[in-house]
Amino acid sequence: MTERAVHLQDFLAEARAGRLTGIRCGHCGALAIPPKEFCESCQQREWQTVPLGGAGTIVSYTVIRVAPRGHGGEVPYGVAVVRLEEGVSLLGRIVDIPLDALKSGRPVCFRPLEISGQLLIGFGPA
Repeated sequence: MTERAVHLQDFLAEARAGRLTGIRCGHCGALAIPPKEFCESCQQREWQTVPLGGAGTIVSYTVIRVAPRGHGGEVPYGVAVVRLEEGVSLLGRIVDIPLDALKSGRPVCFRPLEISGQLLIGFGPA
């Protein structure tokens, strides 16, 4: 088995520090969110880490009203697919935006979110 080019733990460590990172294929230039083994566009493994600004817009969202086991105190909360300005999409928890104000096309910005010692990708008002 081939070792991963970019580890998820590195991506999460950067996010915890407030920096969102992506990976760009050195062969074809495609941008992705780690971890990825091979480029989906050209099947090469020439990744380079690149900083992402974190600004984007909500593409779609849902409101979680029934929590997964052990997370009952967190509901309700929003989760959204956010398309970043750089062109890649990322799933994250919505913070500091009222649930009734969620809508597709709303500008948001990356915010690291830690709950019970676990890092979550969060997005709040832009």
